[in-house]
Amino acid sequence: MQSKITGTTMPVLEIGLEPGDTIVAEPGEFSWMTDRVQMRTSALTAGATSILGALGRALSGGGLFMTEYTAPAGAGVVAFAARVPGSIIPLEVAQGCSYLIHRHGFLCATAGVNLSTGFQRSLGAGIFGGDGFILQKLSGPCTAWVELGGEVVTYDLAPGESLQVNPGHVGMFESTIGFDVTFMRGFANAIFGGDGLFVARLTGPGKVWLQTLTVPRLAHAIQPYLGGGGDQVQNVETGLAGGLAGAVLKGMFGGR
Repeated sequence: MQSKITGTTMPVLEIGLEPGDTIVAEPGEFSWMTDRVQMRTSALTAGATSILGALGRALSGGGLFMTEYTAPAGAGVVAFAARVPGSIIPLEVAQGCSYLIHRHGFLCATAGVNLSTGFQRSLGAGIFGGDGFILQKLSGPCTAWVELGGEVVTYDLAPGESLQVNPGHVGMFESTIGFDVTFMRGFANAIFGGDGLFVARLTGPGKVWLQTLTVPRLAHAIQPYLGGGGDQVQNVETGLAGGLAGAVLKGMFGGR
């Protein structure tokens, strides 16, 4: 299996498949593929062995159903383009290793990938689309590709070293990282600081990937050009944030 990432602002991942290779992604996420590539959609893949496992994956931001791409009759190519301006990060996920990624970060992976809910915290309606803060757990063994928004900044945290991050900028981190979401310190900071009520604390050891572009900030940036005021922006954010019902419908009908 060969892969190639082309582009910078809106990159695309192209994967060359040989007989026996399998790529797993959410339905409707591929951008183009050659004639020899075949698709099979199922709920019982990406680590889910029952409908409850598939529902857990949907709750974490993935689809209730997933699509497997193969090329049994000969070499083929399938491509996945970035959904927002940003970066596509390749990962070699060894047996026993795992990563936590933001809920819309999974792009695709080879067979052996396991997707589940890695972190969930209820933070009140309206804070994160009314669904709290959720991270996907990505484990293997597999090769995976993760999509992060904007530019990517990495930190290698030493044992006990901590980093405080606006939760929307948390892109991905190794499972060895200690993670929690807490209230912003200081009443005035939380109420009048304009940075939100909550802050994510990441504590080493381990590697952290931060993303400079978040979907809510992108929605606010294009607000003046939507022609409908704040209500439309709120609808955009709510639709992008999604929840279990949205993930289930996305899996059933293959929408982006």
